[in-house]
Amino acid sequence: MEIIFLGTSSAVHSKDRNHPSIALKAFGEVFLFDCGEATQKQILKTNISPMKISKIFLTHYHGDHILGLPGLLQSMSLNGREKKLTIYGPKGLNKIKDAIYSLGYCAIEYPVEFIEIDSGIIEDNEEYFIQAQRVKHNVPALAYAIEEKKKPRFLRDKAIELGVPVGPAFGRLHNGEEVEIDGRIIKPEQVLGEPRKGIKITYSGDTRPCEEMIMLARDSTILIHESTFLKQDYTNAEEYAHSTSIDAAYVAKDSNSKELILTHISTRYSDDYAEIMLKEAQSVFENTRLANDFMEIEL
Repeated sequence: MEIIFLGTSSAVHSKDRNHPSIALKAFGEVFLFDCGEATQKQILKTNISPMKISKIFLTHYHGDHILGLPGLLQSMSLNGREKKLTIYGPKGLNKIKDAIYSLGYCAIEYPVEFIEIDSGIIEDNEEYFIQAQRVKHNVPALAYAIEEKKKPRFLRDKAIELGVPVGPAFGRLHNGEEVEIDGRIIKPEQVLGEPRKGIKITYSGDTRPCEEMIMLARDSTILIHESTFLKQDYTNAEEYAHSTSIDAAYVAKDSNSKELILTHISTRYSDDYAEIMLKEAQSVFENTRLANDFMEIEL
């Protein structure tokens, strides 16, 4: 898995921070979380192919999270995309769809499915599942968690002890099939241990700290949480329904997350203040990093 931060600012661009967007390369797909203005230009500076984006997850419909979408969709069409694209978002997504398709002489020549969602599992297959959760912002907003599914551990020594020859029978048992060895049936449960926990990545979007966010982020490998304000500006955070660095740190701590990444940084803060923001969060949750545009994380 690879996480690429395409934009880490909040409502206003800065010279070094673009509007919010995060790409995740995993399972042979590319997922995009939010699509702020100029996201497609940011993508051009990475190793991401826009044509391989299979799903886009929108947290809410403030402009800094969606204004890059019309241009990205049309560019894919101009480049000859044929593969279907699926876009998820909270209630109101169909209005966004209508606005995009009525914008200028819009021509999108490939299938795009817009799916309005609420809290719950929205994707579930053999490799992963994705959950959405309503959170507390000043408009309808969702957070997302994607979790890798791991097969049960294959007990190689136990299989050999039972007479299973090394080779294709191992794979069949690991995939849940019975095998016959010298007239005996070996069942998968005889050679499979407890499943290993897969990687879990949780993204807050815009939110106040809340129990819903803590529940969604439970046991995350990486929690990516908005940190719009410093602790000293907590009244602004409350007024605009955002989080401070301290808020994000407590969500990470209370959810038993392994690592916290701060993003959605207000442009009112210089680099010096951003360093203060990081230290504030680390005073509560030590394993914290501050995201910058084009930061990459390999998992």
